[in-house]
Amino acid sequence: MFRLWARIFKDNHMLQDTCIADSSADTRTHKVFRALDEICLRFDLSRPIWLDTSISDFKRHGKVRFTQDNFVESIDFDYLEIHVIEED
Repeated sequence: MFRLWARIFKDNHMLQDTCIADSSADTRTHKVFRALDEICLRFDLSRPIWLDTSISDFKRHGKVRFTQDNFVESIDFDYLEIHVIEED
């Protein structure tokens, strides 16, 4: 089972969170992108852009924060954080 936890923060307070589970036999990358698409649908967000620092942080820690720099549209929160909490 693969699970990804997403949280939206503003002023160091968590506003929303959700957990996405995926039990398919796909690659980790496909699971992450599908989960991120589902998160964006649930939170009504545009899809964030993966910058080099975002990719590096995610590879190293299994966690990444998407700030305003990662979004084309304006956001009304400080950051969206995604974190892999369980992997196959």
